[in-house]
Amino acid sequence: MNEDKNVYRLQGLTCMSCAAKFEKNIREIQTVEDVQLNFGASKLAVYGDVSVEQLEKAGAFDGIKVYPENQKMKEEKIPFWKKRENKNTMVSLFFLIFGYLSSFTIGEESLSTILIFALSIVIGGYDLFKVGLKNLTKLQFDMKTLMTVAIIGAAVIGEWGEGAVVVFLFALSEALESYSMDKARQSIRSLMDIAPDTAMIKRGNKEFEVAVEDIQIGDIMIIKPGQKVAMDGEVVNGQSSINQAAITGESIPVHKQKGDEVFAGSLNEEGFLEVRVTKRVEDTTIAKIIHLVEEAQAERAPSQQFVDKFAKYYTPAIMVVALLVALIPPLFLGGEWSEWIYRGLAVLVVGCPCALVISTPVAIVTAIGNAARKGVLIKGGIHLEETGRLKVVAFDKTGTLTEGKPEVTNIVSLSNTSEAELLAIAAAIEKFSQHPLASAILRQAKKEKVQEYTADDFQSITGKGAKATISDITYFIGSPKMFQEMVSIPTELQTQITDLQLQGKTVMLIGTQSEMIGYLAVADQVRKSSLSVIQKLKELGITNTVMLTGDNQATGKAIGTQLGLSDVKADLMPQDKLEAVKSLREQHGKIAMIGDGINDAPALATATVGIAMGGAGTDAALETADIALMADDLEKLPYTIALSRKTLNIIKQNVSFALGLKLLALLLIVPGWLTLWLAIFADMGATLIVVLNSLRLMKTKYN
Repeated sequence: MNEDKNVYRLQGLTCMSCAAKFEKNIREIQTVEDVQLNFGASKLAVYGDVSVEQLEKAGAFDGIKVYPENQKMKEEKIPFWKKRENKNTMVSLFFLIFGYLSSFTIGEESLSTILIFALSIVIGGYDLFKVGLKNLTKLQFDMKTLMTVAIIGAAVIGEWGEGAVVVFLFALSEALESYSMDKARQSIRSLMDIAPDTAMIKRGNKEFEVAVEDIQIGDIMIIKPGQKVAMDGEVVNGQSSINQAAITGESIPVHKQKGDEVFAGSLNEEGFLEVRVTKRVEDTTIAKIIHLVEEAQAERAPSQQFVDKFAKYYTPAIMVVALLVALIPPLFLGGEWSEWIYRGLAVLVVGCPCALVISTPVAIVTAIGNAARKGVLIKGGIHLEETGRLKVVAFDKTGTLTEGKPEVTNIVSLSNTSEAELLAIAAAIEKFSQHPLASAILRQAKKEKVQEYTADDFQSITGKGAKATISDITYFIGSPKMFQEMVSIPTELQTQITDLQLQGKTVMLIGTQSEMIGYLAVADQVRKSSLSVIQKLKELGITNTVMLTGDNQATGKAIGTQLGLSDVKADLMPQDKLEAVKSLREQHGKIAMIGDGINDAPALATATVGIAMGGAGTDAALETADIALMADDLEKLPYTIALSRKTLNIIKQNVSFALGLKLLALLLIVPGWLTLWLAIFADMGATLIVVLNSLRLMKTKYN
């Protein structure tokens, strides 16, 4: 089925009920096997053989335009008041005012006044009636059907003026809701416009301007000062400061030179660069971000699933209540038919679930889009909500709380072997290792220009160290724990090791199976931002901050004390980290694990929310984590938690307000105070307040 999948972008998708109807219409096309509509991202995936014309026909009721995903949409910047439907609304308002002037001068029951109100109703409600009457014939009861019945009912019982007010307010509500959703979706559109459509490509001695779709991997891009990078690539010539805030959220430009990676959409500030293209246009980091953000906005958050389920039963229930209000008093209590039909119509209008249905998705869409612009990729509403409920944050140490660039601080020989030779043996073994501490040894060996040995039969000993053969002798390098299993460590040496560990240094012993010939001490520098991040988390109420590290207890404790962490779990193998996360989840509930997304993948997957750092540089981080901090910047963590909490609060406010206002309006029926125009005003007011409340998320900051 996937072979026939086609993805389209949509224009003119105004409301949730319109989206549901559009999806239903597409399903009825015989050649369509399945369809998935993403309202938040205004995107459509269709499985089966179907043309753009057929899809636009399915969306003709709402004027929906359909474009293939890879085709640039020609977005017409039509001012709000110049759109056809909005012009109709303004003409409708003109006749509505004229109608009320007429009713005051010649009477509301005169034929002239009725005709003026009728004109207002027909002009303002033309699009509404076209859909509503069609739905009525098919017995499909959505928002537009309810409104159509209410307006026709008002006209039948002679309430022409109120009918015209309802039409105008409903049209205005639809226009403002559409405008607000467009504002919420703007975050994705702004991401799409970040990378240029063309790039200067150098082939031989000639330079050509080439569309990004036609650029091949291996092509050389020319990027002049002030130009944006069009494709992901690697610098092969030149150096410059690159502003990559659009991708990673970093406010300070990053210096790039030969061998460094640059991202599509970043801005070259000063130097001239030649960059070898490493990814196709659909695989660039910005393309992945856009795709993941859109997928995230399509995911239904738990609160949205609840609201959708509730609305499913709520709408038929309101229709039954409206019918009972209209029939029971006249039939059994001697009430007047016109009065109670009017009240029943008011129930029908106030019962529209617009505000309720849109209360969650507009908040989720806005929050995820806002986060993406600030370099935080949240891969779904569920992860956004779970982050807002966190009780514990567990950190990996190396590269997360620390810089991840450890340095050799001590080289001590315990035998006739010189310090230089000791470093050379260590470097020969660690050349094959992936451990972060290995890079420190290799950098130190290069710096001191020690002799290069060749190591054979390298073998990593998980969580302990490594071994290899150099000049027919098998050497081991690793933790004191590993050597304790082979030889006895003298008390004096054990004291030296403990002293170094208490300073936050990691000690690696070097030797053979029968003796120790020396040791190296390596220290990883704590990030400058780590302390302030932990303090900000405490301000947010997260007092359980735990460090999970493979380092020894003394090193872990030294860093934990320095940062004010509530707990440190050290000497952990990868599987121990997994068990530690499980244990913390059982004890405290919702837990986030933050790491680099590669070594910590099992622990990230087990946590309630897995957060990866440096997502822009690693595909693994983008794939494995629930949230990716695109820059290698821990400062974005408090912002993400603050945004998630604010989103949760706004969703609760929206749902409470939408339901509360409906309930209040329904209570006004008892004394007969609920008029038709007041009912639609309550519905429109609730929808607007819910949308505007959600748009506050666009301004979320955390210093």
